Amino acid sequence: MKTPMTKRGAELLRSELQRLKTVERPATSAAIAEARGHGDLSENAEYEAARERQGLIEARIRDIESKLANAQVIDPKLLHAEGRCVFGATVELESAAGEKAAWQIVGEDEADIKEGRISVSSPIARALIGKEAGESVDVQTPGGLKRYEIIDVRYE
Repeated sequence: MKTPMTKRGAELLRSELQRLKTVERPATSAAIAEARGHGDLSENAEYEAARERQGLIEARIRDIESKLANAQVIDPKLLHAEGRCVFGATVELESAAGEKAAWQIVGEDEADIKEGRISVSSPIARALIGKEAGESVDVQTPGGLKRYEIIDVRYE
């Protein structure tokens, strides 16, 4: 099954993968070689730490490669959404209390509330998908039911 991802999210993963393969992996291999040179490996904490780090790096490389292989990169500008909330869109909202917020609807791995990116599977994103500017949506939040008006929908 393909996993939706924004172009930006795919580029960030590719960048991390490149860094892991060209910087982190060689540095860890060098640290292992250096620790081996210190003698008895059974009581060598540096060697154990470097081997553990190598395992974590290799696991992350496999994880990223898998995510990229299963990614369906979506460009919201090409969806012909014409003002509708779709994956990748940035939606400007106003609550009944007058609080304003802007959220970009992104894939699971890209979600970061502090950066204004919410997962497509979050309750608010599910409520927004398919709606247009001027419409209101009700969202069940941990704090109770909230109503938002969609002020604007942008495809960046």
